[in-house]
Amino acid sequence: MKKIIALLLVCLVGTSLSAQIDRSQMPKPGPAPTVNIGEPDTFTLKNGLKVLVVENDKLPRVSASLIIDNKPYTEKKPGTQAMVSSLLGTGTEKTSKDEFNEEIDFLGASISFGAESAYASSLSKFFPRIMELMAEGALMPKFVQEEFESEKDKLIEGLKSSQKDVGTIANRLSSSLAYGPNHPYGQYVSVETVEDITLDDVENAYRNYFVPEDAYLVIVGDITTKEAKKIVKKTFGKWKKATPPSTTIPEVSPAQYTQIDFVDMPNAVQSEIIVQNTVDLQMADEDYFPVIVMNQILGGSFGSYLNMNLREDKGYTYGARSSVGDSRYASRFRASASVRNAVTDSAVVEFMKEIDRIRNEKVDADKLEDTKKKFAGSFVMRLEQPSTVANYALNIETEGLDKDFYETYLEKINAVTQDDVQRVAQKYLKDDQMQIVIAGKGSEVIENLEKVEFKGKEIPVLYFNKETENVEKPEYKKELPEGVSVETVYNDYISAIGGEEAVSNVNSMMMKGNASVQGMTLSFTSKSAKGGKSLTLVEMNGMTLSKQVFDGEKGYAAAQGQKMDMTEQQIRDTKVTSGLFPELSVSEGAELVGIESVNGEDAYVVKLTDNVREFYSVNSGLKLATETTAEQMGQKMTSTVSYLDYSEKNGVMVPMMLNQNFGPQTIEIKIEEVKLNEGVTDADFE
Repeated sequence: MKKIIALLLVCLVGTSLSAQIDRSQMPKPGPAPTVNIGEPDTFTLKNGLKVLVVENDKLPRVSASLIIDNKPYTEKKPGTQAMVSSLLGTGTEKTSKDEFNEEIDFLGASISFGAESAYASSLSKFFPRIMELMAEGALMPKFVQEEFESEKDKLIEGLKSSQKDVGTIANRLSSSLAYGPNHPYGQYVSVETVEDITLDDVENAYRNYFVPEDAYLVIVGDITTKEAKKIVKKTFGKWKKATPPSTTIPEVSPAQYTQIDFVDMPNAVQSEIIVQNTVDLQMADEDYFPVIVMNQILGGSFGSYLNMNLREDKGYTYGARSSVGDSRYASRFRASASVRNAVTDSAVVEFMKEIDRIRNEKVDADKLEDTKKKFAGSFVMRLEQPSTVANYALNIETEGLDKDFYETYLEKINAVTQDDVQRVAQKYLKDDQMQIVIAGKGSEVIENLEKVEFKGKEIPVLYFNKETENVEKPEYKKELPEGVSVETVYNDYISAIGGEEAVSNVNSMMMKGNASVQGMTLSFTSKSAKGGKSLTLVEMNGMTLSKQVFDGEKGYAAAQGQKMDMTEQQIRDTKVTSGLFPELSVSEGAELVGIESVNGEDAYVVKLTDNVREFYSVNSGLKLATETTAEQMGQKMTSTVSYLDYSEKNGVMVPMMLNQNFGPQTIEIKIEEVKLNEGVTDADFE
């Protein structure tokens, strides 16, 4: 009986409470939770090095991060700091490179270096020795000419590979336009600037800027402050006190008016769009929290305005994002996406539409509250990491923040209102001073870009080259001269490589070369014969990575133990380009479609199929490139092979350099051996 009465009381109380709740109104959020962030122990060495220690014995590991908080400076030879970063850790005054790395591996640890930083991590019991090695690598580097030349070649190789990458070129131009070419943030590293760097330049940069004046050492893990102090004094106590050279950072000026800044990438299959304007914002500013909330809503998450529009609604891109910088020296608002050529102009319209929306429409209350909750969740998750405490303490030191900045973080996030979001959007998103930077294929996108309007006015288009120089509008679509046809283009090519008689006497050709990809050497073999037969083989250390064979009628591709026969479309595409010199006759369907720029040179464009185009120099007649488009997982991917450095072999001109381009990746193949009428058998095409 007592149980029944108790149950009735519970039901009555529940009914009474539910009657008092107005379910038509969203409950008001409770107060922000109290955040208690522990402070690291700190001490400073006589040389100026500031040390922060966070004790955490949950795991028997310790990590150490050295950060030198120098003021940014303009490099006389851009790329010098990158070379310093590459050479640190390649040997010291006491230990060779191999011995240094072998001991680190033996201890199961990791050590890395940057131009103004270092990092080490190991088991607790090995940490004293790892700190000795970290300090030795950071403070006693031995820069030798051989390593310098090796690292310089790697950097140049990477820069060459990125020269056709639309993302790299767009980022280069956007930084230069936002900050100016003489600002540390506006400089870019090029092949030319790196080629000028000497070993003396690297040593001087290290000596001038790897100093303890504004350096912080953050130690986190299973270690006491007492132990850490003893180790740090032993390893970094002899670091000589020094101050970096003084530097003056140029003023950053906003754009005079909203503009499209375009750089032509003739081989691009997509456009890279960056919408930006400079801002003056720091973490210590009152607007900081409203701005990061505003940006999260605009483009800082998957469910943001930009991503839901350009990706989910329009299907223009895999993702659109935005950010607002908070550097003490110069910052910018930046929104970006990679889009298909055909929708470049439409994507620009949608970018500006969403920026205008957050400036002029109050954000939905539910959207704002959801954003705040996500901030709270990610903030709490970060607090679970011991390194977070140290990083937050470091920010307080370097950014001039209040001591309770992170304790009140969620409170300040929760205090952001709809009016705050709109206010900071209007203040920091300067829609009358936007630089809309686009790297893309001018012949396909510029006509529509020149018609893009914002607030009833066409947005003016300015033109730039890859070196960020302002140029006159390029001539994207040039008229074909009268009398030029596929046949005349082919005849000029055959003449340019040696003439019909010399070419007709070639029955087979073998080419062998090498390519370097991410430090690995690949061997390349190409064989071709009359009848449209071809073989392409890529190997590494004698192991086959990929193989493509075509016997004139059918073929297959093999990679990683898998063999796949060519489709009917692939057979059609391969037939028109395979074999020795298909230009000796005009294939059915070949069409001369225009003149385009290829590697800075005007070229006749011959369309062979819907998926294959070839380019022949207007001036020399030589074949400059072959472009092939294939569909993978519903997306069209275009690869381009460029033919460079033609050289005479037995009376026939042959390219001794092949650049294979797959989207942002470029592989440079240096041909080292060419044989005509030998080294090829019918078995090669089976």
